[in-house]
Amino acid sequence: MQHRSEPVNTEGLLRDLAPQVLGALVRRFGDFGAAEDAVQEALLDAALQWPKEGLPDNPRGWLIRVAHRRMTDHLRSEIARRRREDTVGTRIPRDQYLAPAADAPRAPESDDTLTLLFLCCHPSLTPGAQIPLTLRAVGGLTTAEIARAFLVPEATMTKRITRAKQRIKASGVGFRTPPAAELPARLGVVLQVLYLIFNEGYASTEGPDLQRVDLTAEAIRLTRAVRRLLPDDHEVAGLLALMLLTDARRPARTDPAGGLVPMAEQDRDRWDRALIEEGVALVSEALARTERFGRYQLQAAIAAVHDEAPSDAETDWPQILALYQLLRVVADSPMVVLNQAVAQAKVHGPRAGLALLDEAAADPRLAGSHRLDAVRAHLLEELGAPAEARRLYVAAARRTLSVPERRYLLERADSVGGPR
Repeated sequence: MQHRSEPVNTEGLLRDLAPQVLGALVRRFGDFGAAEDAVQEALLDAALQWPKEGLPDNPRGWLIRVAHRRMTDHLRSEIARRRREDTVGTRIPRDQYLAPAADAPRAPESDDTLTLLFLCCHPSLTPGAQIPLTLRAVGGLTTAEIARAFLVPEATMTKRITRAKQRIKASGVGFRTPPAAELPARLGVVLQVLYLIFNEGYASTEGPDLQRVDLTAEAIRLTRAVRRLLPDDHEVAGLLALMLLTDARRPARTDPAGGLVPMAEQDRDRWDRALIEEGVALVSEALARTERFGRYQLQAAIAAVHDEAPSDAETDWPQILALYQLLRVVADSPMVVLNQAVAQAKVHGPRAGLALLDEAAADPRLAGSHRLDAVRAHLLEELGAPAEARRLYVAAARRTLSVPERRYLLERADSVGGPR
């Protein structure tokens, strides 16, 4: 039965369902690359049919059936002489062709997406291959989006993902959530992937929307599932706290027209206090129970200081600056330096922030980054150099692929005056 009465965001629904369907096929057939091809064909069929014919009662089950047929066709053409398609078919319980009811609770051990997450983070792959493959399969990010997250050319990332899929296929690893003894070897990559998925959802690197709630919600859901597997891991708790504390600001990040509202100008009454309370409790407990702070605990602590401040002016910027300095010892990166430069300027003035930006600019990974120009423009505006600030705002606007960010940067350029 098809439903035509209500419009549906087909693209968003397919993005949500893709990793679930891929996980189901990999579990049944064991061939990651062929399963991904079959799922892509099923998604294409759905994108063409659902807007015309209406949404099926069970979209996930529909996709699994179509992808299963594509996979069976692949098996028939590739290994018909061994009759493998019949053997595989007999191993599929009939009740697995359809998804469970939408309101049925999911146990972590039966979550195909969580299992797919750990499969892609298998130790047989290098971190440079694990993370892009997982972002592609679990997060549904495009190769271009992943390349921007890693600050590398798209062609380079394409090769990494292709090699990773080939390695997974050759390894013959089973589709299962690894036993507890194997979890620590994969956990670091799993957490980094979830962090990157969340970031792409919270601040989309391209397109008309500032944020993609489907990605942030899925990242939070999966992080909660990982925490159920590892309830005593402080970095898992730190990452979940960071996501909750950051997502709590989402209602105030855009104006009614969808435009970007910077944190300093946000209506903090619109922040989600329940998420803030949960996040603060998580990070406070994690920090109290360990003597060795991890990157996610420290980032969550920074987010907590922001979220508990009544206003930007009343924020404890010296504490934030100290936390960023500690974060650089634990996990230095050019993006951390950019954020530290803002805190440095708040505490010691814009010249001190600009000096730190010069250090970040020397990192080749930031070559051509619009964020570097945007932060420098902001600090120059604070310093009283409007012409140079305007030039850099415009340069940053031309480089970003995010429409809301571009619009905001051009508005900032206009606000400081002078020719574009």
